[in-house]
Amino acid sequence: MAKDFLQIEGLSRDDLERLLSEASRNLPIAEQKVARKESLTGRVVANMFFEDSTRTRCSFETAVHRLGGEVFNLSESGSSTRKGETLVDTALNVEAMGVSAIVVRTSVSGGAALVARRVRCPVINAGDGRHEHPTQGLLDLLTLREGIGRLEGRTIAIVGDIANSRVARSAIHGLSTFEARIRLVGPPTLLGRSYCDLSGRPDLVTIHHDLDAILHDLDAIMMLRIQNEREAGGAVAGDYREMYGLTPARAARLPSHAIVLHPGPVNRGVEIDDTVADDLPRSRILRQVTQGVAARMAVLERVLMDAGTSATLAA
Repeated sequence: MAKDFLQIEGLSRDDLERLLSEASRNLPIAEQKVARKESLTGRVVANMFFEDSTRTRCSFETAVHRLGGEVFNLSESGSSTRKGETLVDTALNVEAMGVSAIVVRTSVSGGAALVARRVRCPVINAGDGRHEHPTQGLLDLLTLREGIGRLEGRTIAIVGDIANSRVARSAIHGLSTFEARIRLVGPPTLLGRSYCDLSGRPDLVTIHHDLDAILHDLDAIMMLRIQNEREAGGAVAGDYREMYGLTPARAARLPSHAIVLHPGPVNRGVEIDDTVADDLPRSRILRQVTQGVAARMAVLERVLMDAGTSATLAA
């Protein structure tokens, strides 16, 4: 694997299998059932989060601590980008302080890759604009495999604001790598035929505007929120909940084994109702959060252990 972790697109099935196996082994640590590791002792990781986040930022911070490392958080409001400094210059200055890796979250699509091209330390993409959210993709695969077993031949719906969702993009790439059938569902304004080609496997991806028509055929359903911060709200006409919300009536029409995912933040009463979001064990929303710590531990170890090996070989 490359020194950085920037996207799911392009990763082989073997790469993903190794990361998922490592993440699974980390679960007892993430759940605090066993003691933390010390694999990152003496390492400092910088969280550069220049876009709002709760789950991802706290998850990375927790993952570093569970591996015995140290972390510091830098937000846009507390950085010199407010004074005109570029994202790359900020990252170069952070690297010069002696950090071992930089985690980047930015509203700029491709922003993490821009940083990775300029710094020597590993860079992990924690979400960049509309491009990808690869660690979310990894934790979603982990949660799905725990909930429904093998992914090959399974049918997973992704419902909502596909056009603006980096989560959907990473999920499409990951699920298609494992030969899952993907149903993209939402209003025409938030979908397009081009999304069938994202995976390079258009035979696995289909577009749907009628959620009710496919509920009976699903093994899992991933609900997405409308991303108003990316000006998506105006693209949706009419009553969104009535057409695409996962209500108790719709949930009742899912197969009994089907599970429900949501990357958060959840807008209750819009894309998903309270009783569905809180319906355990069908709802795996909080389980995704736990899996996120384990998945990010795996990514941190992979990039930092590979970086350490490369440095030793170079010496």
